[in-house]
Amino acid sequence: MALPKKLQEALDLIRAMPKELKAQVLLEYAKKVLTPPPGVELERVHECQTPFFLRAEVEGGRVRLHFFVPDEAPTVKAFAGLLKEGLEGEPPEAVLSVPPTFYRGAGLEELLTPLRLRGLEAALLRLQDQVRRAL
Repeated sequence: MALPKKLQEALDLIRAMPKELKAQVLLEYAKKVLTPPPGVELERVHECQTPFFLRAEVEGGRVRLHFFVPDEAPTVKAFAGLLKEGLEGEPPEAVLSVPPTFYRGAGLEELLTPLRLRGLEAALLRLQDQVRRAL
């Protein structure tokens, strides 16, 4: 199944970059992760070494995402920003169809350790579980 259009476009952009620019592009995604509004209860992704908190909601048939990752973890925050950019506003079915290893082939493996990638996969799975519970 095809990835949501915005997520595919983001991965295509990263894939097209030389390795030394991929990290810079990822840091731009980190800037998209804003502090969640008061009252939004976030769930911790315990599989991540870095504190990573998220909440996925379904409103009006579209997914809304909230993340909190400390600024001291820019790579993890960038991954949260990539998820936000690629999945925010999508229908739940599109979000649920994204495989945990969706990033493969975009060159993220060059920048992140396998342990970190497994934690990030766990973040997507947690997000998808929240979407399922919201339906």
